[in-house]
Amino acid sequence: MNILVCISKAPDTTSKIVFSNGNTTFNEDGVQFIVNPYDEWYALVRALELKESGGGKVTILSVGGADYEPIMRKALAIGADEAIRVDSDTRDSFQIASEIAAVAKSNAYDLILLGKETIDYNGANVGGMIAGLMDYPYVSNASKLEVNSNVGQIEREKQGGTEVLEAKLPCVISCAKGMAEQRIPNMRGIMAARSKPLNVVASCGAGAMTEVVSFTLPDAKGSVKLIDPENAAELINLLHTEAKVI
Repeated sequence: MNILVCISKAPDTTSKIVFSNGNTTFNEDGVQFIVNPYDEWYALVRALELKESGGGKVTILSVGGADYEPIMRKALAIGADEAIRVDSDTRDSFQIASEIAAVAKSNAYDLILLGKETIDYNGANVGGMIAGLMDYPYVSNASKLEVNSNVGQIEREKQGGTEVLEAKLPCVISCAKGMAEQRIPNMRGIMAARSKPLNVVASCGAGAMTEVVSFTLPDAKGSVKLIDPENAAELINLLHTEAKVI
């Protein structure tokens, strides 16, 4: 099976977020980036499991500059066979999806997997856009995936239960918690990743369809009031008069 896994970078959750250029740009100076966890823990690892059980190849793909390559090497260290970086400074989800679709159309991928969302902007629309551009079936938020012949058997959690679906391959699936368990790259994988191919391809020239007007940081947290555990009356009064939750 030939599987494409879309990998994006995201700021580490401990990073301090700062905006520049009139609050229209996320300032990446000094920010530590990681592989987007949904892409790494669920999409990539499940792709590797499918390859290990049924054979095939796992290719990772990222859209961005050379600064993406360290996180791509980590994905290679976890077990991906090869990597493709589309050299493009993308501005929105449509651009990213268009670049991915352009690469995927020139290769016979049986599955295109990605995380259910990114943890930076919490965007969850790239998968659906890829499927739309390629006219492939699409299932989002999948928590289980098995492949039998040319059919994917997929489960996803719904309010009050579990939904079971089937989709003919090739298809696009976004992966959520439950799809797989995180893998830590070992020394052998890290050493092997250095020699695995990381191919850089030119942008297809897709344009953005949206633009950022401005970013705003959330309001700073207020001070904390500590109430003596023996003074329940004061706590109840503050919850009623200040917090207004009772």
